[in-house]
Amino acid sequence: MNRRQFLDRSARNAAGMAAGVVGLASNVSLAESSPNERVVLAGIGVRGQGKFLTSSMAGFSDVRFKTICDVDESVIPAAMKSIEKAQGVGPNFVTDFRHVLDDPEIDGVVIATPDHWHALMAIMACQAGKDVYVEKPVSHNFNEGMKIIEAGRKHQRVIQSGIHQRSGAHFQSAVDFVRSGKLGNVKLAKAWMIHRRKPIGKKKNASIPTGVNYDLWLGPAAKRPFNPNRFHYNWHWFWDYGTGEMGNWGVHMLDIARWGLGVELPEKISASGGKYFFDDDQETPDTQTVQFSYADKTLLWEHRLWSVHGMEGRNAAAAFYGDRGTLVVDRGGWKVYDQKEAATSGTSDQAVTHHRNFVDCIKTRNRPTSDIEIGHTSSALCHLGNIAYRVGREIHFDKKQACFVNDEQANGFLGREYRQNWELPQI
Repeated sequence: MNRRQFLDRSARNAAGMAAGVVGLASNVSLAESSPNERVVLAGIGVRGQGKFLTSSMAGFSDVRFKTICDVDESVIPAAMKSIEKAQGVGPNFVTDFRHVLDDPEIDGVVIATPDHWHALMAIMACQAGKDVYVEKPVSHNFNEGMKIIEAGRKHQRVIQSGIHQRSGAHFQSAVDFVRSGKLGNVKLAKAWMIHRRKPIGKKKNASIPTGVNYDLWLGPAAKRPFNPNRFHYNWHWFWDYGTGEMGNWGVHMLDIARWGLGVELPEKISASGGKYFFDDDQETPDTQTVQFSYADKTLLWEHRLWSVHGMEGRNAAAAFYGDRGTLVVDRGGWKVYDQKEAATSGTSDQAVTHHRNFVDCIKTRNRPTSDIEIGHTSSALCHLGNIAYRVGREIHFDKKQACFVNDEQANGFLGREYRQNWELPQI
C-alpha cells in the first residue's frame, strides 16, 4: 500500500464512522430534505477510480446507483459487487452511456473515463438534464473546459469536478493561513509530484479483447488499431487520450497552489523537460517543469517520475514562500517553517466529504465545493503547461480572449479534431 492509498483509506475509515456528521457538515441545507429522499445516480467508467467513486457514494443512505456503464465488460463484476455491498442491491449494467442519459429516473452521473471522454459526456449529460461529477482533469483540452461551463450554466446543472482536496479541512485551513498574512508577502508558490513509476515497455498492436467495445472506447479520438499499452490506465501517457502527469497528479497540487496564491490563469507560460528515462511507448514526459507567470506572482510545477526524493521532504505537495515563513501542505497535513511558533495541522478526510458535497448540492441546487469553473481553471493550468512543453518555448496567454497572442501553433493545441459523429454538441 502506497502513501496515497494509506491516507485515503484511513480517511475513508474515519469518515465511515461518522457518515451522518460528514453529510450535515458539508451542507447544512441537507437537513431540510426528506431523509427518505434518494438521489439516483449512474456511474460511467467503473474501473479503478470509477469503482471507488461509485462504491463511496453508494454508501450514503440517500443515494442509489441504478446503473453502471463501461465499455469493458470484464470490469463490471467487481464494480457491481462493490456497489451491492455498499447499498444492498446491485445496479444495472449497460455498455453505451447514452442509455444512461436517456433514463429519466437518473438524477446525476459520475464520470471516471479516460480524459478524452470527460467533456463530451459531461456536456451531453447536462443537455439530458443530469447533474455531473466529472473526474479530473475535467477536460482533455482548454476549449472543452469552457464548453462544459457553458453547458452547465445554460442547463442549470450541478457540476462537481473530481479535485477532492478542496473538500479537505486541512487544505482549507492551509489556504486560510497563507491568506491571513502570517507568512508575510507570498509571491511564490510551488507544486510537485516526485515518485518512481515503472516503464510500460513497448507492445505491438493486438486483437481487441473479448467484451470490449473498442470503437466506443475511442469515441472522439482518432481511429487506430487496438494496442494494450494505450488501454487501461496507460492511456494517461498518450496525447490522444490523456494529459500526462500534469493532468493526472498535477491538477490536484496546482489547484491548491493557485488557490492559496490567489491566482487563476497566467499571462506567460514556459516549460522544459522530456522523456529522459523511459525507453518505452509513452508520449508524455517523465520529467517536466513549468513556470506560470502572473503580473506580480509566480507559480512553479515539477514532476519527476523516476525519483523517490521529494522536495521539502514530501513527494506530492504545494508550498507557499513568504518573507516571514514557508508553508508546505500535502494530503498528510501541513506545517509552517521559519517561525518560532510553527503552526501545523494533521490530515483530514477529502474524498468522502467531497462526494457527500456533490449529493447535497444535487438536493439543494447550491454550487459544489469544486464547481466546474474551479475545475476548469485548475485543469487549464495543466493544459497550458503541456502546450508550452509541446511547442518548446514561452507562450503568452490572453485571458480575455482565451487564446495565445499571435501564436497559431500554440492555439492549435487549445482544441482538437474529433472523430466523425463524436464532435462536441452545440450548447
